[in-house]
Amino acid sequence: MSRYKTPELKTKLAKALKQNRRIPVFVVARTKRKVTFNRKTRNWRQKKLKIKK
Repeated sequence: MSRYKTPELKTKLAKALKQNRRIPVFVVARTKRKVTFNRKTRNWRQKKLKIKK
């Protein structure tokens, strides 16, 4: 990864970082545990982002 990132790349990486969080507890409570985890979570070692540099 380059040291100096373009603004477009930086926004894509920031979005991917925000998506890679667990769901809030109030969502679990609101859905009566039908939704318990985030299926889109990603580990940085296993799955790479398909973002062109």
